Amino acid sequence: MSAKPEHYDVIKRPLITEKSTTASEHNAVVFEVSKDATKPQIKDAVEALFGVEVKAVNTVLTKGKVKRFRGQPGRRADVKKAYVTLREGNTIDVSTGL
Repeated sequence: MSAKPEHYDVIKRPLITEKSTTASEHNAVVFEVSKDATKPQIKDAVEALFGVEVKAVNTVLTKGKVKRFRGQPGRRADVKKAYVTLREGNTIDVSTGL
């Protein structure tokens, strides 16, 4: 399966946090995805872009927090994350860059 331009619209960037590093021990990778992306679209995009087999996709919609910016109250953007579990023998190394 070859990468199509819309696959780059579905997956924005990999997320590297303490929680995502812990998830990588269980053969899972965390990506920030577009808010209107569906699980089948995310699966197709990851398989096409990285050449791996996806076992499961779980998504989380994180609501933006209200924070202060330069003394004024502001709101962070909502973010949709995808926890992509890979089949045995497949890996994606997000720490080295894409």
